[in-house]
Amino acid sequence: MTSRIFLCFLVVWIHVLAIAAWTNPEDFVSLQSLKDSWQNVPPNWAGSDPCGSHWEGIGCSNSRVISITLSSMSLSGQLSGDIQTLYELQTLDLSYNKELTGPLPQSIGKLTKLSNLILVGCSFSGPIPDSIGSLTQLVFLSLNSNKFIGGIPATIGNLTKLYWLDLADNQLTGNIPVSSGSKPGLDMLVHTKHFHFGKNQLSGEVPARLFHSNLTLIHLLIENNKFTGKIPDTLGLVQTMEVLRLDRNLLSGSVPQNINNLTHVNELHISNNNLDGLLPNLTGMNVLNYLDMSNNSFNASDFPSWIPSLQSLTTLVMENTQLQGSVPAKLFSLYQLQTVILRNNKLNGSLQIESTYSNQLQLIDVQRNIIESFTQNPQYRFQIMLAGNPFCNEGGDGTEDYCIKSQQTETYSTPPDNCLPTECSSKNQISTPTCKCAFPYTGNLVFRAPSFSNLGNRTTYETLQKSLLLSFQKRPLPVDSVSLSNPTKNLDDYLVIHLQVFPSSQDYFNRTGVSGIGFVLSNQTFKPPSSFGPFFFIGEGYKYFDGAFTESKKATSTGIIVGAAVGGSVLAILALIIGIYAFRQKKRAEDAAKRSDPFASWNSNKHSGAVPQLTGARFFSFEELKKWTNNFSETNNIGTGGYGKVYRGTLPNGEFVAIKRALQVSMQGAHEFKTEIELLSRVHHKNVVGLVGFCFDQAEQMLVYEYIPNGTLSDGLSGKTGIRLDWMRRLKIAIGAARGLQYLHDLVNPPIIHRDIKSNNILLDERLNAKVADFGLSKLLGDSGRGHITTQVKGTMGYMDPEYYMTNQLTEKSDVYSFGVVLLEIVTGKVPIEKGRYIVREVRTAMDKTKDMYNLQEILDPAVRSGASSRSLEKFVDITLKCVEEEGVNRPTMNEVVKEIENIMEIAGLNPNAESASTSETYEGANKGHHPYTDESLFVYSGAYPPSKVEPK
Repeated sequence: MTSRIFLCFLVVWIHVLAIAAWTNPEDFVSLQSLKDSWQNVPPNWAGSDPCGSHWEGIGCSNSRVISITLSSMSLSGQLSGDIQTLYELQTLDLSYNKELTGPLPQSIGKLTKLSNLILVGCSFSGPIPDSIGSLTQLVFLSLNSNKFIGGIPATIGNLTKLYWLDLADNQLTGNIPVSSGSKPGLDMLVHTKHFHFGKNQLSGEVPARLFHSNLTLIHLLIENNKFTGKIPDTLGLVQTMEVLRLDRNLLSGSVPQNINNLTHVNELHISNNNLDGLLPNLTGMNVLNYLDMSNNSFNASDFPSWIPSLQSLTTLVMENTQLQGSVPAKLFSLYQLQTVILRNNKLNGSLQIESTYSNQLQLIDVQRNIIESFTQNPQYRFQIMLAGNPFCNEGGDGTEDYCIKSQQTETYSTPPDNCLPTECSSKNQISTPTCKCAFPYTGNLVFRAPSFSNLGNRTTYETLQKSLLLSFQKRPLPVDSVSLSNPTKNLDDYLVIHLQVFPSSQDYFNRTGVSGIGFVLSNQTFKPPSSFGPFFFIGEGYKYFDGAFTESKKATSTGIIVGAAVGGSVLAILALIIGIYAFRQKKRAEDAAKRSDPFASWNSNKHSGAVPQLTGARFFSFEELKKWTNNFSETNNIGTGGYGKVYRGTLPNGEFVAIKRALQVSMQGAHEFKTEIELLSRVHHKNVVGLVGFCFDQAEQMLVYEYIPNGTLSDGLSGKTGIRLDWMRRLKIAIGAARGLQYLHDLVNPPIIHRDIKSNNILLDERLNAKVADFGLSKLLGDSGRGHITTQVKGTMGYMDPEYYMTNQLTEKSDVYSFGVVLLEIVTGKVPIEKGRYIVREVRTAMDKTKDMYNLQEILDPAVRSGASSRSLEKFVDITLKCVEEEGVNRPTMNEVVKEIENIMEIAGLNPNAESASTSETYEGANKGHHPYTDESLFVYSGAYPPSKVEPK
């Protein structure tokens, strides 16, 4: 009887849990996995309903987890890849947990709604995963102060909504990636305001293509790296720049003259490089506060006459810059001047300081020059350092303060607020500025480029304190007061200030309070006074949460009895929870198995290898492909991409195939893989690349394509393949690609919208027939009757349909727009977007229909300009510009495009229905270009290239 009652209770309890739970089950499983991976999680992470139970640090909306904010929780462990199923997650802040280690999982790229990823001050290691480029909603990316290695992923260039990019203080190597053709780069981040890459091991030249007039950067911080070569002239195009740190690198050559065009720069650091030539003239930088050009190899010159005209200057540092002659007295009369450091030069004559010197002046350091005289004035309230000059060594007695080398240091600490400090009895408690005893939250504020140099000015710190307190209390957060202490300049020339934040109402913070404070400081919600410049914060783990110091009391006999009763109940409930958890874990494992092998239900024929669900494509075993590639020998290797290697194989019937073998780290999700091969297997047309088969065997993932020897259209137009593409051949390629796309739209059932038409996805066979490739982004239109699909915007910058971008409604006319851009490439030979130039806008601007060839001669590719008749060229441009109309309703269908290109071919004297007889075999180097199957985008689904802007108008 008792067992029946318990069983009934169990059943009812399970139903109650299921009904009452507010949290999506998948989200709970993900959080449970994180909990299992970490130590020191908040104590209230219990039960199976994180949203309903208000787990600390977890934010929810409509039963889905949308934020994880666990700053300064002393978490330890690794970040589980199971986080990928938190599909609605928008904010992940794990900042200041120094014991969080290990790599960042590739699966983090599945969190496609993430807008804030904040991991500053942890100890994550390994390379930054390329999949981070899939987080196209990301606005704030802070990975600084970790242990990341490897290069900066080029895919970050896809994050076109990014505002803040901080990768500083890691161990990153290699170049700064810039875009090339369809490959992304950081030059595509036209809306990003902050590039913080300092304190790494980045090398190579600072790429000139990184900078262009469309960038809106305000902070470029690349100090403390190993960059070589010249400062690129293009830097002068970024008119929004405010803080520029290029110091502590290996840069050489002269400073470009047009850097003077950066009229908004208030801090310029180019010290500790190998720069030479003339000192730059910076008269255009009329808001410049801080200038440091020290320790370079500039030509010997007199003190620059333009420096005293910089009315906003607070700090001038020109140590070891080959200065000679005298220091102009009017320099010291600049109203805001605080510090002048000119040591280790050849300045001579008399050091003159007029009576109108700045009342903010704190230091003049001209040690180790050739200064011969100086008259001290007892009214001077600043420090002068003259050691190492003849005046001190010979003329003076050497005992004056200004002949002593040591620099006076001033410190600051927040004083009590009109009260007497309290002597605290508890260990680790500190007297607050309001004279209470409390356990503070502590850490260091690090200011990377303050515009002031006077570290003893109390007003500066008082302003910062008020700003901090206001920022915390506006949230509101339980903060009573803040204290600042020990401001110092470190070896990186950063200003470091120790911060203590004290709780209100009680003497300790709870976890919500600490994570809230950490979030305000980690995601730049707090804006310091502008003179402090860009900053970051490194928090210390908080160890004084409620109850942390409560002494345990000896239990009474009553307590033991109550404890036993409660303990029995807890054990029963615990057993119940364990049972439910085990059930869910089993279900989760089953689901994971299904996700990992979607082919498990496909009963392939042992002999033929045919798969019933595929049309005309085969399943190949690993052993078969191994045999047909001579054990994947290097002699069969026809290329290498980021995903792995591509091999030429020979089937038993003598047919050549291209076998793309993915590296383990490059494999896509199995369901994505299945979707692609099912899609490709249904498509059969001479102008569409054919899928021969696939391999999903022995933990291998391979696609087997027909072998196409002559690369991509993009490679052909750029000359990489060595194949000459005259006007006639370009027309044949255009008609072939158009027919392939027409087939997808009109003859496949249901129709297929390609969604990523571009010159890299049009391949050329041995007869230069065009074949449309890559269906990684394709969508089936279906029979909805709506004529469009509402979907997440994906595609490639420069080819994207503006209407699709604005409405998320994908139609066949979206492909037409992209194809129109390809046609423009065919006639101009130019990539769609380069250095701020957009091909569609450029052609429209230059075109004049009243003139021969529409006045486009300067834009046309030379092969087109010399080979096309005016009439055929003009008609080609007409249909092209119809394809790229802003509104889809005004664009032709692909059927209409095909007919028009056929007419143009007839005008040019070609038979549009003849099989192309052109081959590439007569052209030297035809097979020396990039092989089409080495293009990473053909395996890595090319949603990796969302646009930053459809058309830069």
